Amino acid sequence: MVRNGNFRKAAAERGISQGAISQHIKKLEILLGTQLVERTQQGCSPTSDGERLLPHAESLLRVNGRALNAIQRESVVVGASSNVGTYLLQPEIKAFLDRAGGRCDVELVIRRNPTVAEKLESGEVDVAVMEWWDGRPGCTAALWRREEMLVIVPPDHAWVGMPGIPPSLLCESQMLGGESGTGTGRLLARYFGDRAGGMRSAMSLGSTEAVKQWVKAGLGVSLVLAGSVERERRDGTLCAIPVEGEPLYKELYVVWRDALSPQSLSRRFAESLLVDD
Repeated sequence: MVRNGNFRKAAAERGISQGAISQHIKKLEILLGTQLVERTQQGCSPTSDGERLLPHAESLLRVNGRALNAIQRESVVVGASSNVGTYLLQPEIKAFLDRAGGRCDVELVIRRNPTVAEKLESGEVDVAVMEWWDGRPGCTAALWRREEMLVIVPPDHAWVGMPGIPPSLLCESQMLGGESGTGTGRLLARYFGDRAGGMRSAMSLGSTEAVKQWVKAGLGVSLVLAGSVERERRDGTLCAIPVEGEPLYKELYVVWRDALSPQSLSRRFAESLLVDD
């Protein structure tokens, strides 16, 4: 109804009568004690309370659709943090699908790390592949891989050619941040200790892709996952340099709900990541 703007089209889409749609909404309004839909001669639209209910209703529809798909065809919904889903997970999903021989589907949902964790808890995704895990109950987490963090600079930067970047230089530089919630700040605090507090953050740009463009323009330097700059390193548009001393690694995790059956497609997908790597 919200998508179509009137009850007639909504009824046709759902395969039920217009009266049944009206009755369902009326019962829900009585149950909640509030008006959800405003009706006018031009059509209908959600009230403010209806707008607040909408994302929850959409979530229920997605879960319902997944329940039906689970009966009709095997499928798995994978939630991935932006960096993992954009740069690292594609070959793993392709390999899994190739082994399945077209007998299953994999849907990839790319969101911020905290959102992926919430979707795993709510059942909207079956398996999560993330840049951190906070140990919340009801889930099992396993280390998927350790990805090195590298300093990226433009090809004409003074640091090009250095075997490693000292932490002191990083603290004196304009550091460009990407997406919030990736756990990079906690990683730096654990690795650099008190020196991490002295790092100057020039700007948080929202994504690694944005960070790479700003670094290319000479507007700062950044720390990124090695796998996120493979193309730029090959074509020479960015230089990636390790941190001096002990390599800086970020641990990436595969997480699934404990309730998953060991024979389920979702569990098999999660375990395929661990076997392959």
